[in-house]
Parts: sequence; structure tokens; C-alpha cells
Amino acid sequence: MLDNSPSIDSEKFSFSNNNSIRGFEVIDDAKAQVESICPGVVSCADIAAVAARDASVAVGGPSWTVRLGRRDSTTASRSLADSDIPRATTSLVNLIGMFGGKGLSENTGSHTIGQARCVTFRGRIYDNSSDIDAGFASTRRRNCPSASGNGNNNLAPLDLVTPNSFDNNYFRNLIQRRGLLQSDQVLFSGQSTDSIVTEYSRNPSLFSSDFAAAMLRMGDIEPLTGSQGEIRRVCSVVN
Repeated sequence: MLDNSPSIDSEKFSFSNNNSIRGFEVIDDAKAQVESICPGVVSCADIAAVAARDASVAVGGPSWTVRLGRRDSTTASRSLADSDIPRATTSLVNLIGMFGGKGLSENTGSHTIGQARCVTFRGRIYDNSSDIDAGFASTRRRNCPSASGNGNNNLAPLDLVTPNSFDNNYFRNLIQRRGLLQSDQVLFSGQSTDSIVTEYSRNPSLFSSDFAAAMLRMGDIEPLTGSQGEIRRVCSVVN
């Protein structure tokens, strides 16, 4: 959440985040309201974790008890964000390796709501590959021109059936070769995760409970606690 400064190379501008991740103003507004009531107590990291849980509930997804007590970093690393955040073309082997490096299992990754930019899926919808449904590719081409640089920021839903609801249609889409991103479709491509996709497509309750458990595990990835870091007064800058 830190902006660029002479000492900060902001992760907002990493390859996967730039022009993609949004909603910083929501966290900033929540932080301002909390600070007005109890200054210096609640970190931006905790606010983001609670907001993720509340966003899930708001679109019909599961709830979970957020573990609180995180503190905010005083540094950022765009290079680490570039190396650690999967890209739209990341292979299954590399996805599993990247997740495993953070202590996460193959059951952790999923998309169910949200949008992706044309630039992230252009190659997939125009390469005439056998792993994409022809009708789906044709539909997506309507708002994503083939020429590089043309319509790069045009958006398409990650789940074309229920784009704004938390459910398991994402996995049903994969079985029908309608994964928007290549890094989505590789989850159902004749490899080790096919069985997970099939199970989640049949069992929405299992997906919902596994999703909540995965969010808790992600929230426990190397948090700063105790005397580490700080409680930022404003989320975009260090104190």
C-alpha cells in the first residue's frame, strides 16, 4: 500500500499490480475513520485483512475469524513482488512452486469474482489453442482487440457466469475450457490439480470452507508483530 518515495520502490507498480490492483482508497478511508477513534492502534495490514473477509461475505462468500495484531512494514520491494506474485501466463509447475514456497497447498488458489485486463489474456484468446472453447474466445475478443497496445485495459470477468457472486462457477468454467487467464486454465489441463477442480465444481460447500481456510493461511505468511514495523498513520506512507 506504500506509494513511491525516495526510499520506497512501491509494490503498487510491480508487473502484476500496476494498473491492476485497485481499491486502495477503500482501505485509506477505513484507516482514516479508525484513526479518528483510536489513533495508532489498528494497522493498515489488519484493516486489509478484515476488508478481505468482509468483501467475501458481501458477495455471498464465507466468513472467518481474522487473526489480528499485524503491524505495518516500513519498506517495500517491487522486485520481490515481481518474483513472488504469479502472472497470467504462469505454468502449473511454477504456480505450485510459488505457492509452496509460501507454505500454501494446491488447494489455496482460486478466482471467483473480479476482472482481468485485456493485456493479460489477449494471447490466450487469439492463439487458437485446443485448451480454450472457441465460442468463449470469440466472445472475449469483442472487447479485446488483437493489436498489442489497443484496448489493453479493457476488462473481462474472471467468471463469465456469475461475475459478482462468490460461488464455484469458476471451476465449472475451467472444465468447459473457459478459464480467462492461462494461469487459470492450467488448473484443469490433464495435470495434478484436475481432481481439485472437479471436486470444487461438484461441491460448493467444500470450496467455500477451503477458501476460508486458505485465506487464514495466507494471512499468516510472515506477518510483522510485536515490536516489528509500525502502525502507520496513513497507509500510503511510513510515519
